Amino acid sequence: MTTFSWETKKIENKEVIHPILEEAKVSLFIKREDLLHNQVSGNKFRKLKYNLIKARKLGFDTILTFGGAYSNHIAATAAAGKLVGLQTIGVIRGEELARDLEKTLLGNSTLRFASENGMQLKFVSRASYREKATASFLEKLKEEFGAFYCIPEGGTNELAVQGCGEIIGEKDRSFDIICCAVGTGGTISGISNGSYKHQRIIGFPALKGDFLSAEIKKYTKDSNWDLVNKYHFNGYGKINLQLIEFINTFKEEQNISLDPIYTGKMMYGIFDMIKEGVFTKNTRILAVHTGGLQGIAGMNKKLEKKNFPPITI
Repeated sequence: MTTFSWETKKIENKEVIHPILEEAKVSLFIKREDLLHNQVSGNKFRKLKYNLIKARKLGFDTILTFGGAYSNHIAATAAAGKLVGLQTIGVIRGEELARDLEKTLLGNSTLRFASENGMQLKFVSRASYREKATASFLEKLKEEFGAFYCIPEGGTNELAVQGCGEIIGEKDRSFDIICCAVGTGGTISGISNGSYKHQRIIGFPALKGDFLSAEIKKYTKDSNWDLVNKYHFNGYGKINLQLIEFINTFKEEQNISLDPIYTGKMMYGIFDMIKEGVFTKNTRILAVHTGGLQGIAGMNKKLEKKNFPPITI
C-alpha cells in the first residue's frame, strides 16, 4: 500500500439547528463521513479500505466490480484503484451505453470520472447483468480480462462490513440513536457491529421490499437495528417535488448537501419521525452522511427532462 495513504480528513459531528428539533427537544447531529476523502468518500471509503488491502496482499493487480451508469461505487472504485496503483474494471448495466461511448462519457459525469481515473468499462445487457454473481458469468469475465479481485455491486462483503464497523467511535458514545441510509445493507451491518450497547440503529432503505433484513442478518448477529421502509419514495432512484424541496431547503438552512438516492431520503425520514413524536425528549440522534453527492449531476439531468427544479449542491 505504498502508493496510497488511507489517511483521512478530520471530520466533526455537526449539530443541526431547526425549530422542529427545538420544539421536540431532540438533538440531531450529522456525522460528516462525506468529507473523509475528496474522491473516495463516506461509506465507499469504508467499504473499499480492507478490500484493497486484501487484493494487494493476495497479489492481484486488477479490481473488477459492478454498477449502474451513475453508481457511487463505480466512481469510488475507479478513484481508489488509481490511488492505490491497481487497475480497475467496471461492468456497467446497459449495453446501449456502449453504442456511442464518446457521447455517453460526454453526458455522464460518473462514467467519465471513472474512465478518466483509468477504469476499463464493460457494458452488458440488463439480462446479462442479472447473472453477474453466477460462476459462469464470472468465468467469462476471467477469460476476457484475466485474473482479478472481485468486489460485488455496491461493495458489500465481509471486509466492507469490517470497514463500516469503524464509522462509530468513542466520540459518538453519547448518542442514543444512529441513523443511516440503506442500499445493500453493508453500512448498517457495520454500524450495528461497531456501535455501543445502549445505542439503537435505524436504517432508511432506498429500495422497496423487505428483503434487506435477510441480507443484514448475514453480516451482523446483533438485533440492535430496525428498518423504516416508508421513506423510499416509491423505490430506488425515485424522487418527487416534495423531496427536492426538502433537500434544497436543508442545503440552504444547514449548508449541507444531501443526495436524492440515500441521504436525502434518510434525513427527510428523520425529520418526519421527529414531527410525529417517535423520539422521546432529550433523545440524541446521530445521522451518518454516507456521501454519494457525485450522483446529483446525473439525477439533475433526469429532473430537467421532467421539468422539475434541480437539486442544489
